[in-house]
Amino acid sequence: MIRGLTISGAVLWAAQAGAVTCEKLTHEDKRYTICEVDTASEDLRLFLNDENGDLLGHFSSVNEALAPDGKRLAFAMNAGMYHDDRSPVGHYVENSQEQMRVIANPGPGNFGLLPNGVFCIREGRADVYETLEFVDQAPDCRFATQSGPMLVIDGALHPRFLPDSTSRYIRNGVGTSADGARAVFAISDDYVTFHEFGRLFRDVLATPNALFLDGNISRMYERASNRSDIGFSLGPIVGVVEDAPTN
Repeated sequence: MIRGLTISGAVLWAAQAGAVTCEKLTHEDKRYTICEVDTASEDLRLFLNDENGDLLGHFSSVNEALAPDGKRLAFAMNAGMYHDDRSPVGHYVENSQEQMRVIANPGPGNFGLLPNGVFCIREGRADVYETLEFVDQAPDCRFATQSGPMLVIDGALHPRFLPDSTSRYIRNGVGTSADGARAVFAISDDYVTFHEFGRLFRDVLATPNALFLDGNISRMYERASNRSDIGFSLGPIVGVVEDAPTN
């Protein structure tokens, strides 16, 4: 059932899709797609390589890898920045195995626009941490991906975001609730600035911490709406896994 809502100047259209709820949202004349995951009940994972060590890179490849176990994706999007060989730029953990260490120092590009952060998936919860807090707390993540910059830090926008910026891209990111029960993923359907994107997470999605995942190459998969954005190979992918029909 589709419903219309107005929240803090945002207009939403939502559909319940089993494992994950996705919504079309307009905020300050910019269009977004929002997908909210109940982390206590849903199977939220990160994907990079298959069992042979080969890059997955596409939503279709993830579905092919899941099929032998009777699983499939309900939702997915790209989950962090990567090098030319699609290896993660920053910290990356998959099935409790660290594949890339934490990068805490400043650097070039958006990733190095400190503070950056880590998205950590644990049993029954998910959290966005500012990187130095992540290092200090050392949570035991089953899955983790580092990206940057942070969009929202303890309820405040990243201090280097400019309200009058002219740098606009399709962008995607993730925010989490204080109790870790909600992971809210967003992808812009219009070109937006960091300031606009951060305000979405702070003012509408009500996530006290939120992390930029990437821009320009941002893509999303949603089974319920038959959306599967295509393009060149991605690096890390985050997705909600569900049981595939048996008939």
